[in-house]
Amino acid sequence: MELAELFYLTNLTGLTNLTILLLLLACAVSAFISTVTGGAGGILMFAALNVVIPLRLLVPIHGVVQFINNIARIYYVRQHIRWTFCIPFFIGCTAGALLMTLGLARLDWQEVSLALLAGLIFYTVFKPKRLPEIRLTPRQYGWLGLVTGSFGILAGAVDPLLAPFFVRRDLSPQEVVATKSVMQAWCHALKVPAFIYLGFTFSDHLGLILLLAVAALVGTRIGVTLLNRLDGEVFFKLMRAALLLAGLRLVYQLTAG
Repeated sequence: MELAELFYLTNLTGLTNLTILLLLLACAVSAFISTVTGGAGGILMFAALNVVIPLRLLVPIHGVVQFINNIARIYYVRQHIRWTFCIPFFIGCTAGALLMTLGLARLDWQEVSLALLAGLIFYTVFKPKRLPEIRLTPRQYGWLGLVTGSFGILAGAVDPLLAPFFVRRDLSPQEVVATKSVMQAWCHALKVPAFIYLGFTFSDHLGLILLLAVAALVGTRIGVTLLNRLDGEVFFKLMRAALLLAGLRLVYQLTAG
């Protein structure tokens, strides 16, 4: 079976093998970036796939690929998870995804939320050293989960929303990647029942999902190897650089629309 035949399962006909290989490379590189920098890979993957995959298909497909990718990343760094942050997040994220799925997605507030998200990212990247880091308490991650669960149903990628709250020096690079990956995996897992409820059939796109997931897993495995060798200072510099790319992508999305 040629690579292009897998894309017929998603009604994406006419793609060359070269185009598909470039998409797989984009998935692998994005997963590598997420692992090494702690953020921005998800939105870069989303942007790359959106070149050929319509948005109505991309949000649920991207969600499943990212869920599989995050589960793999969690396995490699599982001993560094900060569960005190995760439990409140799970509760809030579940509530947010449920509310959005039941009808709040009809509200036309997406541009406002993207603008606020871009502002938060640029604050994190460019804030003077005398200004404080954004350090949430474990309980406050529940409110972050509520926003993330709602936003994830609309926008697909959630790592730019979470990343600014993990640029904090009281966490090691491994704790940042592990804890943030657990939160992202939960958020993406919630998309499966949400989009089934909304009428999306995941089995019709299984070939594409598996192909993209394998590419992402390769990028994750390479990234974990490098993560364990990174100095903390270098890690947070890379994380800010990745956030900057995500912020610029959001600004482009707002101005282009």
